[in-house]
Amino acid sequence: MSQEQLPQVVLRARKAFQTGRSKTPAYRIQQLKNLQRFITEKQKDITHALKKDLHKSENGTQLYEILGLEGEINLAISKLSQWMAPRPVTKNLLTISDVVYIQPEPLGVVLIIGAWNYPITVTLQPLVGAIAAGNAVVVKPSEVSAHTAKVLELLPLYLDSEMYPVVTGGVPETQELLKQRFDHIFYTGSSVVGKVVMEAAARHLTPVTLELGGKSPCFIDGDCDLRVACRRITWGKFVNCGQTCISPDYILCEPSIQDKVVEEIRKCIKEFYTDDPKTFIDYGRIINQRHFKRVMALIEGSTVAIGGENDESQCYIAPTVLRDVSADSKVMQEEIFGPVLPIIPVKGVNEAIQFIREREKPLALYVFSYSNKVIKQMISETSSGALVANDCLVHYSISDLPFGGVGNSGMGRYHGKYTFDQLSHLRSCLLKKLGMEFVNGMRYPPHTAEKLRWARLLLCRQVNLGRVRHLAQVAAFALLAAFVVQRFWR
Repeated sequence: MSQEQLPQVVLRARKAFQTGRSKTPAYRIQQLKNLQRFITEKQKDITHALKKDLHKSENGTQLYEILGLEGEINLAISKLSQWMAPRPVTKNLLTISDVVYIQPEPLGVVLIIGAWNYPITVTLQPLVGAIAAGNAVVVKPSEVSAHTAKVLELLPLYLDSEMYPVVTGGVPETQELLKQRFDHIFYTGSSVVGKVVMEAAARHLTPVTLELGGKSPCFIDGDCDLRVACRRITWGKFVNCGQTCISPDYILCEPSIQDKVVEEIRKCIKEFYTDDPKTFIDYGRIINQRHFKRVMALIEGSTVAIGGENDESQCYIAPTVLRDVSADSKVMQEEIFGPVLPIIPVKGVNEAIQFIREREKPLALYVFSYSNKVIKQMISETSSGALVANDCLVHYSISDLPFGGVGNSGMGRYHGKYTFDQLSHLRSCLLKKLGMEFVNGMRYPPHTAEKLRWARLLLCRQVNLGRVRHLAQVAAFALLAAFVVQRFWR
């Protein structure tokens, strides 16, 4: 597809949306089932593509790309009628007889720009919510994971091809898409590109969801089971060869436990990936040589405690741990996004918190401690997209937790109902009858002190109507209305 054709692709999606066919639950559910069929029928193609792009194993692809996505689809199908339904709200006495609710409605045409590190799940999970919300969607997979992008080109064979086109290509195609008017842009990737996306969206006043990243800290308290902590950190850091936006970017711990942390991580690397991770089926590769060189450059000037072995021809970097790292070292100047884990000695939780607060707000923050006091202090005195105590990454698997960043790590949220709401307009609706005009006497001029007293009573008193109390409250309102009539209309 040429760049010149892209405006027509967006226009065709908008015209398809304007037919109104995506308004019905039946249409949305059918498209979600078609998406599930795509995943099932193209599973071998997906597995082979991810093997070529990132050296992911078949079981690893299932675990980290497919299972969560299938869960999101099943959840959306089962909850769609509930998500789409009007949502009642608490009323005040002045609107007690009115129909007041929130009606979710589609935004229109959404652009989803996927990422290369988990190119199936981070591209298709937002699509699930966008379909459920009734939007048309232009899907732009990352060109960096080229083999997976080719598989995603097959999506229109399963979905409504006018409503859900797929655009492949590189930076020129993305730039051309960003010139078009969308009703929402959902981008997953780096903060640098996130700023470009937001700037382009501003030209059309288009809202954005930016799922970015940053340097997610991991504080290990001296009061901690180091064996268990390091086991979970090792898994969280080196899965997908460290190319995970919420992986622990660096460790903060007291100097007295640094040697123990290094040794425990060494044991875990051997247990998880054998003595030779390069030949192990479940250890990945850096996506390309550009990123390989970038990660290797970050190691320069730091002390390697574990690993460091590499092979540029295979984009292989061994699980690597750096010790006694300083705040101004190269590896601390940007998100690592690779299998390199620096350890920065700090004197305790207070210094760790100060270190974290002096930097951009991270996408995730991890704290390992037996002490609830330490955990609560970390929660109350820091800010991050998410905080997880005594584990890593697992919050991503919970659909009822909103996933997203804060500050430099992103804006907006998704997963489960949060994706549906993020990609919907939550329309406020109030339906009033033309009768009972006498109730409005207090709002019309002249504005007297007595009218103000009644307005304060009727506007500031919240009423949550339950079925059992409905008749009694309506009766009470009728009496109140009669009194108002006598005061203001006699």
